Amino acid sequence: MKSLPLIPGYQLRVGLKLEEAQLVKFVQITYEELFPVQDFSHLAIAVEQHFSQETPLWWVEVAHQDYSDYLEAIAPPPPIGCLWMGNAVDQMNGKRHTHIFLVYVKPDYRRQGIGSALMRHAEDWARKRGDRQISLQVFCDNKPAIDLYSKLGYKSLSTWMVKQLSAETDNL
Repeated sequence: MKSLPLIPGYQLRVGLKLEEAQLVKFVQITYEELFPVQDFSHLAIAVEQHFSQETPLWWVEVAHQDYSDYLEAIAPPPPIGCLWMGNAVDQMNGKRHTHIFLVYVKPDYRRQGIGSALMRHAEDWARKRGDRQISLQVFCDNKPAIDLYSKLGYKSLSTWMVKQLSAETDNL
């Protein structure tokens, strides 16, 4: 499996469809960090529905210089992060653009530039395919992520609002 350099000490490897279960785990741990008491097993359905060749995945691995190509093909190093992207349509102009489904770096590897490098990779990939914008969703409580995205030039365009409804009819 071919790996690309990311930043010194880390590399990117293209994710494969057969790694869908591992992607599900990464999606679930992302949500569990912010909402530790909820069950996120339902996210497996979203991954199953959306993970395809049109929604590329890259794994971040610690670069091992002593691995031969043969050993990496049999057992690549375990991922410490990932980037998963797809498509969205801009509701203002109707044009397709890149949307980031997931950016995740395991806690022990944060604050080393990996997240910023993943975002640069995402932007480069979007530019190469001719996109003029890139979007993502971030939870309001995820201040470290909001700070990173803001530092990289991302701006809020809208607010996603949710109201929990009871089984009874609410009076408006």
